[in-house]
Amino acid sequence: MKSILVIGGSGLVGSSLVKLASENMKVFFTFCNSPIEIPNVKSFHIDLLDGEKSSISDLIKSLSPDIVVNTAALQSVDDCELNHKVADRLHVESTKEISDACADSSSKLIHFSSNFVFDGKKGCYREDDLCNPISYYGKTRLEAEKIVLDSSLNNVILRTTVIYGWHKNSKFTNFVLQRLKNGTKIEAYTDQYGNPTLADDLAKCIIKIISKDTNGLFHAVGSTCVNRYEFALAIANTFGFDENLIVPVTSDQKSQTALRPQNGCLDTSKIKNEIGFEFCDITTGISHLHDQFLKELTD
Repeated sequence: MKSILVIGGSGLVGSSLVKLASENMKVFFTFCNSPIEIPNVKSFHIDLLDGEKSSISDLIKSLSPDIVVNTAALQSVDDCELNHKVADRLHVESTKEISDACADSSSKLIHFSSNFVFDGKKGCYREDDLCNPISYYGKTRLEAEKIVLDSSLNNVILRTTVIYGWHKNSKFTNFVLQRLKNGTKIEAYTDQYGNPTLADDLAKCIIKIISKDTNGLFHAVGSTCVNRYEFALAIANTFGFDENLIVPVTSDQKSQTALRPQNGCLDTSKIKNEIGFEFCDITTGISHLHDQFLKELTD
C-alpha cells in the first residue's frame, strides 16, 4: 500500500484529496489553523510560515512517504504584493525545504502552482509558453516551480487556477453565494479570465498521476474559460438567485493592489493526452456544488 503526505490537508484541495486517497492508500496530512478528523488518517499541526519552528523537513524524513503533495499557498494575491517576506517564506523557502526533504527520502513531490506565472496577454497558455509573472505572487510561484523541477526528475508541477468546491475555503463561490443569498450586489470583473477548477477533479487527477507514476509540468484546470462576471452569473443561475445583483466591472473601474493576468486561461491538451484525465466544465462543476448544497439540507 502506497503512503501519501498531504501538506495543507484541511484546505480546499487537500481535504478532497485526503478523503479520496484514504480509500486505498496510507494517508497523513498537515494542517495549520483548521484541524479535521478523518477515520484512519493521522494529522500533524505544522505552520509553514514559522521559519524558526517549522518541522516539515523532519516530518517528511520520519514518515518517508511514497508521495508528498504540497497544496499550501497564500490565498490573497494582494497580500503577497504587500508582504514579500511572507510570500517568500511560504512559496519559496518552505518549498525548498519540502523539495530537499523529499529528495532525501526518495519521495515523489506533487506541487501546486498557478496561472499567475503568465502575464495574461495571450491566453490559452501551454506548458512550454514563456512565463512572465506581473505580480509578486506569480514571481514566487514561478520560483517555486523551478525549485521543485530542479530537485528531481520524478516530481510533478500542477498549474491551476480559480479552484472551487463545497468548502469554507472556496473563496469566490462562497462570496458570491453569501452575497446573493442576502440580496446584496456583487461587482465582478469582465476582463479577468481563467478556468474555474473543481477541487474534487484535482483530487481525482492526482490519484491518476500517482497510479501512472507521471512526472513533469502540467496545466490542471477546468475545461471552461470564463471571466469572473460569467462565473458569478453561472452560480446565480444554478442556485436560483437574482443575476441582476451581479454588476459587471473592469479592472480600470475597480483597481486591485496586485496586477492580474487579463487572460490567464490554460490549455489542458498535455494532461489529457499524457494522463488521460479531463476536467469538468463549469456547468457540471457548479451543478456538483448545488448537489452538495441540497445534500446538506437533507442530512
